[in-house]
Amino acid sequence: MRVPVRAHESRPGDIDARDRAGRFREAEERSFDVVVIGGGITGAGIAREAAARGLSVALVEAFDLASGTSSRSSKMIHGGVRYLAQGDVSLVREAAIERQILRRIAPHLTRAMPFVLPTRSTAGLAKFRAAMWTFEKLGQVPEAERHQVWSRRELEEREPCAATAETNGGVAYLEFLTDDARLTLANARSAAADGAVVLTYAPVEEILVEGERAVGVRCKSAIEGEELGAVIRGRIIVNAAGPWVDAIRALEDGEAAPRLSLTKGIHLVVPREKLPLSHTILMNAADRRPVFAVPRGDVTYLGTTDTFHPSTDLWPGIVPDDVEYLLDAAARSFDVPHLGFEDVVTSWTGIRPLVSQAGKKPSEISRRDEAWTGPGGVISIAGGKLTAYRAMAERVVDDIGKRLGEPLRAAVTHAPLIGGDFEAPPLDPARPLGPVACDRLLELYGSEAADVRAAGGDIEAEVKQAVQREGAVRLEDYWVRRSARAFLEADAGLGTLEVASQEMARLCGWDEARRAAEVQHCHELHARNNALFIDARETPRAETAS
Repeated sequence: MRVPVRAHESRPGDIDARDRAGRFREAEERSFDVVVIGGGITGAGIAREAAARGLSVALVEAFDLASGTSSRSSKMIHGGVRYLAQGDVSLVREAAIERQILRRIAPHLTRAMPFVLPTRSTAGLAKFRAAMWTFEKLGQVPEAERHQVWSRRELEEREPCAATAETNGGVAYLEFLTDDARLTLANARSAAADGAVVLTYAPVEEILVEGERAVGVRCKSAIEGEELGAVIRGRIIVNAAGPWVDAIRALEDGEAAPRLSLTKGIHLVVPREKLPLSHTILMNAADRRPVFAVPRGDVTYLGTTDTFHPSTDLWPGIVPDDVEYLLDAAARSFDVPHLGFEDVVTSWTGIRPLVSQAGKKPSEISRRDEAWTGPGGVISIAGGKLTAYRAMAERVVDDIGKRLGEPLRAAVTHAPLIGGDFEAPPLDPARPLGPVACDRLLELYGSEAADVRAAGGDIEAEVKQAVQREGAVRLEDYWVRRSARAFLEADAGLGTLEVASQEMARLCGWDEARRAAEVQHCHELHARNNALFIDARETPRAETAS
């Protein structure tokens, strides 16, 4: 028997997706200036920018918000110093400036974290310092936050785990960590506060064309058992589907040649007690690519790889070579007991939708964004960096305004995102915990943390926030993308699933069979994505038993 959905007091920016039929109906009954396909950071950023500038917007996502690349990045707001070596000064300048803007509009989602590059020669130190001076000038970095040079003794004192035998010290500079999924959510909710309709678990199956112009999309529900669909009409269609951009382009033009190169990046999570760091350390990989070890709460994560990937899997797999690459980098970089497959408690893998550049290796392909217009007028955009999503969105909406031939409001995306309307304490560059220290609720919810605390501040309160205000409709939505537990807790958050599912069942009217199925789905997802590590932990026990 289905339990009635409980009403709650809604606020601007709330996305309560429990009335799925009502949301499909609203999307079909209205006509929009802009229909955005894709609820990752690019699509959500465009929706937020367009709605804030006075356009009516529908944001349509095939699964959950940030369910693809935008919840599986390295979770960094960084300037990309390494792109200076590729001569892409404008990309670095944009990322460095955008980083400062994000600190103002989402202080809870930009957590200061010194990065440390161990140096191995005087020449290497001089080269990196020159790059840092250029970066700091481009990014208008305040003097108090500029890089510092550590002696070898200082490196050993501040990071006892670092392997220092072949180093002469290090360079420490400030970067910022983020919760990529919640940054995406904050943009989608800010768009909703300005009137956008957000429809998730609604994959686009057709682009409607009339008189050789794209005029809308046809989508249907991806939730099992739901017989829901909608035709959503819009004057401009934007394809921001990330790795699926080429698939959406093919709906408009069946002969469209692929424009993307997909690359895969994996991250491995180990208990922080196994790798107890205080700063993010740039590791020494065998191929000299920059890879990181990042402390986050009770875990440390290692990342990332960069290899071509042939398909748009929602959950791409991990192969042993990927794991060995990162574990080898850790072995080179730290004086700790050897980390093996059995030490990895969880992991995540993302697909980067990069614009193809023939003959280049994955790490050599530019991270610059690019937009194209299809024969029906659909604007497709791909590439780009998480840090620069806001600038990408501004450019796309400027173009939309020109196409519509109508004046738009001035760009207002320097205004705080939902949850970002509070003033963070002054940044102390000597303190690696950042502006919101270790307050989990403040880091997740910003100014809305008080509401979650008032509701109990526990798992049930987080689930209530996720369902009533943040559009969660499946347990996975809360576990992976609203709470960050699946990737950033030592038990992968599996211990929270029973309590979370009970509260979600109460709020969503699930019967016991549906609740149990949601829990099972999460356990199966974890098992499938982490089979290499689970097998490694179980094998020694099996051998001992025999």
